[in-house]
Amino acid sequence: MDHAAPAPAVPTPHPALRRPAWIGAAALAGLVMALCLVLTWQLWEAARRDAERELRTEFETAARAVVNQLALRMAAHVQMLRGVQGLFASSDDVTRQEFTDFVRTQQTDAEYPGMKGIGYILGLSDSQRASHLARVRSGGLPDYAIAPPGARPAYAPLMYLEPFTGARLRALGHDMFSEEPLRLMLEQARDSGQPVMSGKATVARERGQGASDGVLIALPVYIGRKAPDSVEQRRDLLRGWVYAAFVMEDLLAHVGGQHAAALALEVHDGNRATPEARMAAGAVALVGGAPALRTEQRIGIAGRRWTLVISAGAGFGAAQQNEAPQLVLTLGLVVTALLSLLTWMLARSSALAGRALRKSQLLTNELTVGQQRLAALADAAQRSQAMMRSILDSTFDAILVDNGDRRILASNPRFRALWGVPDELDLTADDAALVAHLLTQLVHAGPLLYSRSLRLEEHEEHRELLRLKDGRFIEQFTRPVRLGHEGARLWSFRDITERKQIEQRERAHRHVLELLAHGAPLQAVLGAVVLGVESTNTGMLCAILLLDAEGRFLHTGAAPSLPGFFNAAVDGLPAAPGYGSCGSAAASGHRVIVENIQTHPDWAPFREIAARAQLASSWSEPIRGASGRVLGTFAIYHRTPHYPSAAHVVLIEQAAQLAGIALEQAQAAQALRVGEERFRSLYDHAPVALWEQDWSAAREAVAHLQASGVDDLGAWLRVRPEETQRLASLVRITDVNGAALVHVGACAKQPGTLGLAQIFGSLDASAFIDALVALTGGALFHECESSFLRVDGVARQHELTLLVMPGHAQSLGFVIASTVDITERKRIDDELQALASTDFLTGLPNRRVFMARLDDQFARLQRSVDECASVLMLDIDHFKHVNDAFGHAVGDAVLRHMAALMRSGQRKIDTLGRVGGEEFAVLLPGTTGPAAQQYAERLRQSVADTPLDGDGRAIAITVSIGIATIEAGDAGPDAAMIRADKALYQAKAGGRNRVCDHAMAALTKA
Repeated sequence: MDHAAPAPAVPTPHPALRRPAWIGAAALAGLVMALCLVLTWQLWEAARRDAERELRTEFETAARAVVNQLALRMAAHVQMLRGVQGLFASSDDVTRQEFTDFVRTQQTDAEYPGMKGIGYILGLSDSQRASHLARVRSGGLPDYAIAPPGARPAYAPLMYLEPFTGARLRALGHDMFSEEPLRLMLEQARDSGQPVMSGKATVARERGQGASDGVLIALPVYIGRKAPDSVEQRRDLLRGWVYAAFVMEDLLAHVGGQHAAALALEVHDGNRATPEARMAAGAVALVGGAPALRTEQRIGIAGRRWTLVISAGAGFGAAQQNEAPQLVLTLGLVVTALLSLLTWMLARSSALAGRALRKSQLLTNELTVGQQRLAALADAAQRSQAMMRSILDSTFDAILVDNGDRRILASNPRFRALWGVPDELDLTADDAALVAHLLTQLVHAGPLLYSRSLRLEEHEEHRELLRLKDGRFIEQFTRPVRLGHEGARLWSFRDITERKQIEQRERAHRHVLELLAHGAPLQAVLGAVVLGVESTNTGMLCAILLLDAEGRFLHTGAAPSLPGFFNAAVDGLPAAPGYGSCGSAAASGHRVIVENIQTHPDWAPFREIAARAQLASSWSEPIRGASGRVLGTFAIYHRTPHYPSAAHVVLIEQAAQLAGIALEQAQAAQALRVGEERFRSLYDHAPVALWEQDWSAAREAVAHLQASGVDDLGAWLRVRPEETQRLASLVRITDVNGAALVHVGACAKQPGTLGLAQIFGSLDASAFIDALVALTGGALFHECESSFLRVDGVARQHELTLLVMPGHAQSLGFVIASTVDITERKRIDDELQALASTDFLTGLPNRRVFMARLDDQFARLQRSVDECASVLMLDIDHFKHVNDAFGHAVGDAVLRHMAALMRSGQRKIDTLGRVGGEEFAVLLPGTTGPAAQQYAERLRQSVADTPLDGDGRAIAITVSIGIATIEAGDAGPDAAMIRADKALYQAKAGGRNRVCDHAMAALTKA
């Protein structure tokens, strides 16, 4: 226990050192004032720095918002340009009106601030200039000209521009290549395929507004819908550019959101902020001409870097002005004055009351120590109470505390949950209402009432086992405890239902298994299951009904506690809905709960007999085997209407499971007795041909060969046919079924005439050797296809399966062979293979086969540098006209005629194929480009010189041919097909009825 230390004695000052009281009070007040002023200054300085940090943070956030908003705005502009690019990519010829309509639908003035014009620039070479001028002038612009005039290698005239008004009318035809910065921008966009932005440029505005500084963004447009992969392809396929012009003043308008009016924004071209690189600047007044808040940010837009200089204006942060420093200063001065005055008053009072304070100091110290002890005791009591409440709330057991005089003192939440105590029942009053609630749930009230009346001595403990009406078991312990100076009782309750159920199930299982082990009749075993449930659950009457072999009716298996007349009435009950709980459960395979038999529709036919037997409720659970098949039902009846609890559900599931085990084990014993007869019957009547064979002699012969040094038995036998014959003769056929006799066309009375030839043909050496190697190598299962000889000498094919029976893996004395005739299936497979690989109309290989041959040829080229090959793509000219003029029948005849002409000039190593409607292809292995061109020219001439005779009139046909050589450096075989296809379309574009070599065409173009 802590003790207060005695107060030190206060020394009496010497009379010469005494001073007036007000002098000491003033000095102390001055000291307090000085300290308060220093503290006030520090707090004011800290508040001022916090305000500056907040303003700086707000400025940096606003600056980032400006950068992000400008980047998003420019990204939206670029995305809009991509939409215009998509317009040109989707059409080979976009008219001025289509361009105008598309741009106007984008609502650029409202949706894209700063964008003052969208245009299309055409890419022209010097050779295309004259035709371009003629085409535009004939299209309604007779005064059109490319400006500035003069001959140049390439031109980039402005073709379309929206809005096309005012000063913009003069821009039509202006050659962007004539200005060096714009030419560099357009060339960079052309070569990269990406949007490119110019430096500072002059951009025309609306009428009356003159021109302003701005930038241009250009995006290339290529021929075709797919962007070229290389720079050379991009230059060759360039169609033009779409571009947008932006006025920097409008582009930067309203950037910055709510801080836009208080931020000064400068945009510089490049990575440095210099006066020469400045492109735009805001007009916000700065603080003293030199902003304290300033930052530089860099962003990349369309391949160009901008440096943004953002400064805070004079009004930045005015709306959010932080008044904390002023407030701190004001409050500090006020508090300083008050504290100084209070200090002076207290010091003066202290000097005057010093003697009284010294006399009361001892009393004050003792009072302080007493208060500390009381606070410590109160804190310890609170901690103990909180700890006890936490223990009570978290314990697994249900806890109740009373004073032994039938008054409840405390309980935990688990108690309410375990006993289902309603919230409105007060657990802090007399226990009469609670005891009444508990008694309604108990099967026997005596144990609880007896425990309630006990007066336990210290360290004495009382235990009871309570059984509830819902099937649960609760273990109760009662112990005396001390609460301060008073005695009390601690009641603990634990749900041990699961443990009791496990014990009961284990006892029942042991008893049932003992009966099964001693060979007890099935009825006795099932009766033990029923009695085991009834013995531990008073009020339950149980029955087991078994499903017949057809699964249609239920018969009584065991129901020792039910009246005989009731068992007789339900014996033969249909397994169908509407026939009691058991009939419905057997039919549905699910548990059926009938709380009241007299009101449930399933019991309508049996209500009278159930009432006579005094049965009021029925629960039925399907009995299932290990496979899930329903074997019967387990039923529980009660004399009063009853609904199962969770414990009852577990009970009926376990009882049904135990009954299923007993049924399956009893049925297994019966199955063992009939197993051999059933196997014999299945063997004799199986629809599959079955052969019982003995390979033991062959197994021993192979063992001798391996012992003599033969390692590779298969290779050794394949060069010694006489040894194969010897081993085959050692295999005996010991039995066959009827299907096997039918399989080989033998009579039922001639099984002895069968030999291994009826399984392996004329001793098909390869199939027999593979089977022998597999079985002697330890395989228990072997499949193969083999020819076989019927008894009448006809050779056919079958699928052979060899299965080594269990227990004969070492000796091979019992092998079952099954055979299935696949002769007809093989014929159908061959026909299907022909249909899958051949074009039905022309008889040529189809596209899939042709591409497979092309893959093989490409693989050979990869392996050998000396290999060469060419691919031809052929297309019948004006074939649609033939179909339209003469009909599809004549068109089919033309295709067959074309195929015949192609075959007439085919080498053995060549591959022909029909790859489309009127498209054919030829693969020429070992053929160079010139040789392929000679072959193609001969074929073209042959087609032109051989018209088709259709209904008495000659139908002339011609063909266009494209040639491409297969190169070892190609990414794949499709590359040559693509080149040949391009050459084919060049031949058709050149007038048809001609041959075009892709390599020669590319050389000519270069």
